[in-house]
Amino acid sequence: QVQLVESGGGLVQAGGSLRLSCAASGGTFSSVDMGWFRQGAGKERESVATISRSGLFTNYADSVKGRFTISRDNTKNTVYLQMNSLKPEDTAVYFCAAAGRFGAWPPKDFASWGQGTQVTVSS
Repeated sequence: QVQLVESGGGLVQAGGSLRLSCAASGGTFSSVDMGWFRQGAGKERESVATISRSGLFTNYADSVKGRFTISRDNTKNTVYLQMNSLKPEDTAVYFCAAAGRFGAWPPKDFASWGQGTQVTVSS
């Protein structure tokens, strides 16, 4: 099973940018779809973006389309989330996760999870 460690969170002003990274180990990274998720205070965990194992296919939540970009580097066993034009409502703990099934989207489709990284956007 893949082990995942997120990094890159922090405090940023509205309109700013952050890049999250998720390093994988202990499995075959190129054989799993990857996703980024977030959970705000008192809210359910929601899907933000996913990327296929090849990196050719991506999917985004409507709330982040045009602002966030998911990418992966299978040579480095790492998936990234570039977040631009950040808004206070993007404040949440961000998690990465791995899924064995193709086309995974909701959190329940993902079996391996990182510990999360806090992103706080001030207004």
